[in-house]
Amino acid sequence: MGKRFDVIVAGAGPAGAAAALRMAQKGLKVLVLERGDVPGGKNMFGGMLPGCPAAEELLAGFWDSAPWERHVVKRVLTIIAQSSSTSLAFEADSYDHPPYNGYTLFRPLFDGWLAEQAVRAGATLLCSTVVQDLLRSGEKITGVRAAGPEGDLEARAVVACDGVLSFLAEKAGLRPPFAPRHMAVGVKGLFRMPEELINERFNLVRDQGATCEFLGCTEGIRGGGFIYTQTETLSAGLVFHLDALKRSGKAPHELFERFLEIAPVRRLLKGARLAEYSAHLLPEGGYRMVSRLFTDGMLVAGDAAGLCYTNGLNQEGMNLAITSGLHAADTICEAFERGDFSSKTLGRYDARLREDFVLKDMKTFEKAIDWMHSDRLFSVYPQVVGTALEEIYRSDGRPKRRMGRIGRDALKGEVTVRELIADLVRGGRSLL
Repeated sequence: MGKRFDVIVAGAGPAGAAAALRMAQKGLKVLVLERGDVPGGKNMFGGMLPGCPAAEELLAGFWDSAPWERHVVKRVLTIIAQSSSTSLAFEADSYDHPPYNGYTLFRPLFDGWLAEQAVRAGATLLCSTVVQDLLRSGEKITGVRAAGPEGDLEARAVVACDGVLSFLAEKAGLRPPFAPRHMAVGVKGLFRMPEELINERFNLVRDQGATCEFLGCTEGIRGGGFIYTQTETLSAGLVFHLDALKRSGKAPHELFERFLEIAPVRRLLKGARLAEYSAHLLPEGGYRMVSRLFTDGMLVAGDAAGLCYTNGLNQEGMNLAITSGLHAADTICEAFERGDFSSKTLGRYDARLREDFVLKDMKTFEKAIDWMHSDRLFSVYPQVVGTALEEIYRSDGRPKRRMGRIGRDALKGEVTVRELIADLVRGGRSLL
């Protein structure tokens, strides 16, 4: 293998594979370095990829050949209280025909397939290779230093897609080390269940899928739970804000085991067989966590750039990664046309993301992360909802009370009126 390339991509996840595919299609000599044994091998993702127009732009008929599991037609939010649960289910007929609104999939299969498309287009993929450092000529990035026999590898440009901790973005001075308050840790179990039983239990047909999110299931730690339907498996797990988990002193695997015993979760997983357990860090800082995205000779994409956000109802990242990979590739192709790899030209990447939905959506929900850092949202309010609804729906021969009184009594001793108003105002400002 030669040691000079047009572009080196560090990381073969969705952002890196998308970037490599696009640049290889444009005729560039692209090297993709992946530290895992195979693309996607180190990922725990078993959830939902929202609809992604950039994917269709990369490959015509993308979703006709991509290895997705189910298309999502049902979204369920369940609020867990001490002795009750409250579920809100949303279904839409428009989600049940192409172009689908979202898909469940396995990252090991999907990442491997997407990287294969890049290789077929002409990119070179090298797995089990750790990037140790960046090469420079003055202030310009000119390649990478890989561990092992590969050594120094030179390129006109580098695209850093090396994950949430992005050693390369930090080395390039594009961001400081991430703080725990900007990170989340996810733990997930993969459960095997026959396709027919999944369809029956979640009221699905054909390749329809459902996502289930749970609030109030993390023993007061900021975070939530999930169950996603694949073809013959279910992904179930928890996501915690890292600083809150650390402060609690509780072990994630113990919280996960107790989550599986919560009645609504236990009913959905009845008869399922645990096949694997994994954990993974996730970016959780939203718009404020987004790093500087470019420097002379280098761009940053996907999780490495902090391109992930949640607003409490949606969590999006994989679609942002693919889209950022596409825009990074187009920016570098433009740089080749100009023969200029300075920040002046590569800065067009940032502008592309701001013109697209990626940074627009992240900016829209910039303040949501502050609201999501309220401990009461994950401890007090789920219990208040359960307490109030339990009395509202109870029929025991006693006179009914007005709902306002029920609500006030449910809040009493849990949260003051001032705290409630403050939380409502902050939530409204972050979402409306």
